[in-house]
Parts: sequence; structure tokens; C-alpha cells
Amino acid sequence: MNAHPRKPRPWRIAATLLIVFGALVVASCSKDEGASTSSTNSTRAPALEREEFPEPVLEALHEALSAYEQARAALAYDRLDDVGAPAALAASSLEEADAQSGSLSPRFQSIVSESARIATSLAEATDVDAARVAFGELSRLLLIIANVDPRVLEGWHVYSCPMTSTFPKWMQPSEELENPFMGQAMPNCGVETDSSVAAPTTLPEIEAHVEHAHEGDISHYTCSMHPSVKSQEPGTCPICSMDLVPVTREEVETGVIFMDAQRRQAIGVRTDVVARRQVSVRIRAIGKITYDETRLAEVTVKYRGFIGKLHADATGVRVRTGKPLFTLYSPELYVAQEELLTALESQRAARETSAPNRADYLVDAARKRLRLWDLQEWQVDEIVRRGESEQYLPIVSPVDGYVIEKNVFAGATVEPGEVLYRVAGLDRVWIDAEVYESELPLISEGQQAEVTLPYLPGRTFQGRVSFIYPYLEDRTRTGRIRLELPNPGLELKPDMYANVELVSERGERLVVPEEAVLYAGPRRLVFLDLGEGRLRPQEIEIGVKSGDDYEVLSGLAEGDLVVTSGNFLVAAESRLKSATKPW
Repeated sequence: MNAHPRKPRPWRIAATLLIVFGALVVASCSKDEGASTSSTNSTRAPALEREEFPEPVLEALHEALSAYEQARAALAYDRLDDVGAPAALAASSLEEADAQSGSLSPRFQSIVSESARIATSLAEATDVDAARVAFGELSRLLLIIANVDPRVLEGWHVYSCPMTSTFPKWMQPSEELENPFMGQAMPNCGVETDSSVAAPTTLPEIEAHVEHAHEGDISHYTCSMHPSVKSQEPGTCPICSMDLVPVTREEVETGVIFMDAQRRQAIGVRTDVVARRQVSVRIRAIGKITYDETRLAEVTVKYRGFIGKLHADATGVRVRTGKPLFTLYSPELYVAQEELLTALESQRAARETSAPNRADYLVDAARKRLRLWDLQEWQVDEIVRRGESEQYLPIVSPVDGYVIEKNVFAGATVEPGEVLYRVAGLDRVWIDAEVYESELPLISEGQQAEVTLPYLPGRTFQGRVSFIYPYLEDRTRTGRIRLELPNPGLELKPDMYANVELVSERGERLVVPEEAVLYAGPRRLVFLDLGEGRLRPQEIEIGVKSGDDYEVLSGLAEGDLVVTSGNFLVAAESRLKSATKPW
């Protein structure tokens, strides 16, 4: 037996026509003003300028709201028969307000006139579903009117229902929730919200609204206590027998879920604002103190010889520039001294002849030979002054510092090029620190750093980054940086370990709390609080971590509300409701 195609229900056709009709009127009002807006989803209703209504208009609107409240109370108890009379009274009061609004803007008059027509449609509704669609459109237009003069809604509360496929907001004077869209099936469904109104305002959005209305907003029905239950028809949960609630296509496609205030409190959901703050990143590393390589010197000789007396006779002793380290006898050096003295004799003899300068080049060559063998100028002058060669010449230190290596002993033989001493200046030291590969872009040469040592608690040393090594350590995947520190008190000793801390100032950046970020494979997600109890997963790109915050590179805007506590439970429900890309 062939199945007959399901005929569209009359209330669905009526609902669609009312939604489209209401949207077209709002768009028409926007066109009259000459304003145009663009948005990716929906934009706010055309903003009307604030006006103060004349008393007759204000009184008529209050009467319309009073009748609106009677219709709302009837729908909250699923009583269609009690809707017609107050709806007709609301239409009459709105027509009276329209008649008294001659001094107000044409846009306002147009919306009041349309409100009266929608109220008439509500009065003529033949079933509860169609009445609720008309009631939603009437609520939308009344909120637009109330935003012009806040006195209209003084003392009233605005609520929003996430379960309805119509305009979700309504007004009531009582604080006790009575949902006109869900009736007695879910009388307490809803959250208190503001009076702002979102509606299509451009032709493409209206067409999308029409298409969406034909497709229907409900994807399936599920149980609020057992989200794994899914049904294409309304009914009760097979596990707990609770009424199934609708899940919209938006929720399926985007992972949006609804969570009322009571449930939020039960699972500890808290939110925080995405804001712009000064971002500074602290980089901590372990370093090792080393010698300043520019203050290292090796003592060698360029001739063969024999050690005489040792002046620097132990490792660690301090030496000064030009002071003797040891004495050395070298036959070659002795001969070079004799050659200098002979050249001087020849020079003195030439002074008494007709060519007084003929021996000068011999003296210069002999002096230069001794200088090339690392004798100081004052040592050569001393040989000239005495007029005799010195058997054991003193070999002096080329730098100030401390002996860190000693390879000579009294009486030992030394060969040309052999390292006899290694001397290091310790008034300035280096620290080689290892930093993670990801932190290298945050470090630059000249950056200030703080250094602390475990053996000197309470002391802090200031240094700067003097060099960033152009390679990585393959085994640890870390980079090396070099710090320079003055060390006048010699408290910093080579081979000590040090704690290094650098601060990279990033300026003012958009940040999100660390606890708001969820990890889903390579993606980073947060849950946006859209208001009215709705939470939506949002993929973001994060940058550096600063304290308890992450820098936001994309995906969020300043002022967004994100879930910071209970987000794992929120994520679990969102995953059960949909199979969206983020999961």
C-alpha cells in the first residue's frame, strides 16, 4: 500500500505567512528611513529614535498591554477560547494609539498599525499553534514600540523561551514564569532577558527566513534528562517518561544548547567576559654561569725554554696585567738580547762617523725581534738600560684575572705554542640558558632578565640578553640564549646553576581565561553565552599564555561571554545533541 504524502497543517501555513508578513513590515520600515544593515545571521530591528509618547498614545498602549497580558495568561494554560476577546481588545487599543500618533514618526505609526493587524490575526486564530505564532509576532512589535519610550514597559519583565520556533520573547508583569509558547507542558521554561529585538531587515534575510520557515525549525525531539534519546515525533522519554523537548536545526548544526538558570547553578556554570588587557609573558629557564669568553686568555711562548721561578704557582690565584707569572731561560731569547746589545754598540760607534744613522736599522730589527717574542716594551727598555742580557726573563700576564688552568712547574721544559696558563677575568660573566623552542620568538637581544641563585636566597641580579644562538639543541629541542651580568663581588661563579626569568611585553591584546578553553584534538574551543540560556561552542585560535589568560588571535570579540566553569558538562551535552565539526 502506497503511503500518501503528508499534507501541510493549516496552522503551519498560517504561521509561515505571519512570520513573513511581520518581517516584510519591519523591512519596509527600515527602507522608509533609508537605513541598511548587514549581518551574517540576523540584525537588530530598525532602530527607532527615542520619543516621548503623548498621554493618549501612552494610555492606549497600556490598555493594549493589559489585553495582551490576558491573552498571554490564556495561552500559558492552553486555553484558546479565552484568547480572542483580549486579542480583539488589544487590536482596538492599538488602533486607537495609531489614531493618536499623528505627531510621531511615520516609522512608529507603521509599526503600531501592523501591531493592530497582528493582534486581529491573534483574535481570529483557530488553533493554539497558530495563536502562539501570532502572539510571538505581536510580542516582537510591541517590544520595538516599547524601546521607543521605556515608560511603556515600566514594571514589566521580559522573558525568552529557547524551545519555541516562533519569536521567543514575551512580556508579563509577574516575576513568576508562565510560558505562553509551551503552555502547561513546560510552564516554567524560559529565562529573563532584555527588551532588545532581533529580526531580519534585508531582502536576502527575509527570503532565508521564508525558506527556513518552510523547512521547519525542529530537527528532532529529545529528553532533557537523557540527551541520547532521539525521536522524530513528540512523545515521552522511554527511560524516565518525561515529555520530550524539541531540538532545533540550529542546535544540531551549531551545537547550541539551552540551559536554564536553575540547571546552571546546579552544575556550577560560571561565565567571564572576553576583554582586552595588557599581556606580558614570563619566560622561565635554567641557566649555567660560564666564563666571559672575551675575557679569557692563554699564556704561551714562541720559543723553547726552561722554567725558572713560578710567581703564579697555583690555580685560582689572581694575576694582573704586566705582572710576572714565571721566569724563563731560553737560549734563543738570550741570543736575541745579545744581538740587541751589539746593535747598540754599533749605533754608538756610528754616531762619531760621517754616517751616524747607518746602524739604526740594526737596533730597530733587534728590538722588533724581542717584541715579536712577546716581551713588553718596558722589558726591552730595561735590557737596554742595564746594558747586559738577562738569563731568566720574566713572562708577564697579558690580562687581569684568575688562573683557571696551570700546566707549568719549576724547572720544567716548555715548547713553542704550549699552553702554560689559562687566565679568566671574572668581573663579568655569561649565563647560557635553555629556553623552549616555542618561546624563542618572544626573546630579543638587549632584553632585560632577572637572575636568582639557589644558594643566594633573596638576591636578584639584573642582566641582559646579549646573544641568541642560531641553532637548536637536537636532543632537547631547546634554544640557547646568552646573558651578560656584571660580577664585581665575584658572587657569580662559573658552573653555578641559575634561575632566569624574562618578561616579554606584548602590549594590549584580547584575552580569554585559561579555564574557558577546551581542547578538541588540534582545535581550541570555548562556549559562548548567547544570552537567554543559550550556549554555543566556538572554535578559536589562541596565542601565548599570560598568567591565567590566553591571547585570542581569532574567533572571539571584545565583550563576548564565555563559560569558565562547568564547561566539560556543557561540552558533553553539546556533543550528545549534535555531531558538529568541532567535535
